[in-house]
Amino acid sequence: MKYRIGIDLGGTKTEILVLGPGGEAVLRRRVGTPGEYGAALEVLAGLVRAAEAEIGARASVGVGIPGTISPATGLVKNANSNALNGHAFDKDLGALLGREVRVANDANCFALSEAVDGAAKGCRVVFGVILGTGCGGGIVVDGKILEGRHRVAGEWGHTPLPWPREDEMPLRPCWCGQVGCLEQYVAGPALACEADGPGARDASGLPARAAAGDERAVRALEVHAERLARGLAVMTNVLDPDAIVLGGGVSNLPGLAEKLPGLMRGYVFSDFFEPNVVRNLHGDSSGVRGAAWLWA
Repeated sequence: MKYRIGIDLGGTKTEILVLGPGGEAVLRRRVGTPGEYGAALEVLAGLVRAAEAEIGARASVGVGIPGTISPATGLVKNANSNALNGHAFDKDLGALLGREVRVANDANCFALSEAVDGAAKGCRVVFGVILGTGCGGGIVVDGKILEGRHRVAGEWGHTPLPWPREDEMPLRPCWCGQVGCLEQYVAGPALACEADGPGARDASGLPARAAAGDERAVRALEVHAERLARGLAVMTNVLDPDAIVLGGGVSNLPGLAEKLPGLMRGYVFSDFFEPNVVRNLHGDSSGVRGAAWLWA
């Protein structure tokens, strides 16, 4: 097919994008996401039909979701949009549209987008990092998502904080039931708590406060960057990617991408270290673009 449709199904908003034959965006729409599963399916199907009517052509359809489809059951699991969990989402939407629909985790879609024609274009192995209210990631090898046997590849937010220090003990509990998960140290709420104590959630004002000389903000940003560097060093030791692409709201912290390589250096098991840590190119559009690129 000449056209590719990508859909980014979020908890509150859903975006549809049509890519033309050369990968250019030719149509984009955004609507609210219904809270009920059946209603959400109808909205998605309606968006696809309307888009195809507007471009006058049939297109492939890929969808990024905030969860994944279990290889054991074929049903959505681990989605923070609870209405999706326990449903055969790809089959149900495919039945409405009368064609195969490809579905992937939204972090995987982000990584794919940046690997195909984004900040990591031309790189063979790409690790895409999502730093927002949570911490996730995706791995792309030779232009294809690496999902893994259990479809949890890239879930580095639920690996332990590496090389914990005495003042970081005891390790923090995580909502997943474990303790010490990296998400509890590098996601946005963790950064806010580092500066302003338990209950703080918004870290967006910390750069301005740090620039104005607020010592708590300066210290919080330094600690956050060092912990993030430890986490990325472990991924480098395991995966050794050609590029690490930062995404999510926390990735916009001034100077973060530039300072990480120096902080990672002491933790990487190699005499030669030349990391490629970059900011994303497509920003908030990476997820929906990656969904479209699920069809190569």
